[in-house]
Amino acid sequence: MKSIVAGIVAHVDAGKTTLSEAMLIKSGVIRKLGRVDDGDAFLDPDALEKKRGITIFSHQAELNFADLRLTLLDTPGHMDFASQTEAVLNVLDYAILVVSATDGIQGYTRTLWELLKRYNVPTFIFINKTDSATAQTAEVLQQLQVEFDAGVQDFSTLDDEVIENIAATNDDTLEEFLANNTLSDDTIRQLIKCRLIFPCFLGSALKDEGIDQFINGLQKWTVQSDSKSAFSAKVFKISHDEKGERLTWLRVTGGTIKSKDAIFQQQKVNQLRVYNGAKFELASKVTDGEICAVTGLSNTFAGQGLGDQKDSSQPLLQPVLNYAVQIVDEQIHACLTALRILEDEDRQLHVTWSEHLQEIRVQIMGEVQLEILQQILQQRFDLVVNFVEGQILYKETITAAIEGVGHFEPLRHYAEVHLLMEPAKVGSGLIFSSECDLDYLGKNWQHQVLSNLAAKEHLGVLTGSPITDMKITLVSGKASNVHSVGGDFREANWRAVRQGLMMANAKGQCQLLEPWYRFKLTVSQDQVGRAMNDIQKMSGTFDTPKNQQNNATLTGYAPVSQMQGYPQILRSYTHGQGELELVVDGYRPCHHADAVIEKADYHPVSDLENTPDSVFCAHGAGYSVAWDEVPNMAHVPYISK
Repeated sequence: MKSIVAGIVAHVDAGKTTLSEAMLIKSGVIRKLGRVDDGDAFLDPDALEKKRGITIFSHQAELNFADLRLTLLDTPGHMDFASQTEAVLNVLDYAILVVSATDGIQGYTRTLWELLKRYNVPTFIFINKTDSATAQTAEVLQQLQVEFDAGVQDFSTLDDEVIENIAATNDDTLEEFLANNTLSDDTIRQLIKCRLIFPCFLGSALKDEGIDQFINGLQKWTVQSDSKSAFSAKVFKISHDEKGERLTWLRVTGGTIKSKDAIFQQQKVNQLRVYNGAKFELASKVTDGEICAVTGLSNTFAGQGLGDQKDSSQPLLQPVLNYAVQIVDEQIHACLTALRILEDEDRQLHVTWSEHLQEIRVQIMGEVQLEILQQILQQRFDLVVNFVEGQILYKETITAAIEGVGHFEPLRHYAEVHLLMEPAKVGSGLIFSSECDLDYLGKNWQHQVLSNLAAKEHLGVLTGSPITDMKITLVSGKASNVHSVGGDFREANWRAVRQGLMMANAKGQCQLLEPWYRFKLTVSQDQVGRAMNDIQKMSGTFDTPKNQQNNATLTGYAPVSQMQGYPQILRSYTHGQGELELVVDGYRPCHHADAVIEKADYHPVSDLENTPDSVFCAHGAGYSVAWDEVPNMAHVPYISK
């Protein structure tokens, strides 16, 4: 029997959970179609999911069809919980993207498509709700082909025209088609696996239309991943069960894991749980390609690789808002402890404690996540809290290449590091590499430099915000055969980053970034003028309004800082009739950088934990050298000179 792991993803209300329920019925796991709104969906077992009528956490189901064993991972459909979805994409063989025939491509659908592209996940598409009176199935299929990929093809018919479209994918497939007047099934499977073709099926999950055909498509057109003998696994989720037991959810990507195996830091596996909805069975072993939840492990995290598997890169989707937790004094410790547990489950919370302010802060994606966090604290930990002072999370980058140098030479220590810092592609985060000649710096020291670069969140010098979209390359350095130790290169390394940023800032080459929303705003025709004026006042941009019946729809982009309170304003002037869809679209240059920098009043030289200055040695004693004097004092010539 062929085994695959597939994740099901969609924008809210596209019918993702209903499709999952329909597939569960076909496999015999359940007998009755559950509904999110009714609180009885198999893959929404959590009490909060039942209450809110939305998927908040990822869940697992095991489905068996004729010759297919399908592990289905359900994911949240709301942008605020996208970090859960992104973590799941790391362990998938295939994705199932559900799109509504009545709504077409929506804001979060675009985000999901970009994520699927980033993680290189082969994707099947199910256009749902084709039975609706307002369905525009043909138009939505065309929209997918135009806006996403021409490789989106209608497999519900798979007629000669579709085969010809598939054959035109590349020269090899066209040659096969011309020689045989068709394409082999294996060729089509490989095109799907390589993300050159995206099979699209049509139907209605609620009315059981097109479900059998879709399942048959999964059976026919998927390929099981090759097995590996050496143990490896990828962690995609951390959770705690109702008894507080910590669960590490992982996919075994090679070999076998057994109960009592030591797989991480000599920690032994206590239990191997294979979940199906809210229930689980204990397994004695889990093999290559399978999903399980493991007890007995601590310090694991989503995105972590075990065995031969590497850790995942930094998540694409990052929180954009920072809130303070408001709670009575005697419960501060209990609240911080609870939030640390929740941060263990979702590292994107970035829980911080300020001893000076006696304040806890968390980072979130949006208002819905904030509401859910508040309810989780009350439900699981019996804590009543409020969140105040929502602040924007800014980031910083550079606009031109600069070489930073750090020197650390107190008595009996020595290290010098030269880093070339260059602007990188928007959304790329931080990229670390080495082009340093081994004659300058040995392999071991170079490894120390790269490891230490990744071990810290580096702050910019404009507002003290994290830096991003930058390639940092080790280009030169120097060690001492007698005095250098690993910690010396950590100090020199971090100072080099800050010194480079100070040099860039002196040349006016540092840039403040802020998060922007991609929005879709629908109002009545007589209110569109007001809406357009509002967007312009918020420093946003929009395309030409699209009119439909008595309504007009605006799509465009605007800073998160400006649109934070706009949903309430919209409800007021449209009397609750206006609709606003907001999706975080990444970071762009800050529209009012000078004002933000002035308000932050950040003094980078005074930030001693992130100092740009270096330490040199003379007459048997170390002494500090200011960042702007370091180039003249460096022991290794600047590469950029």
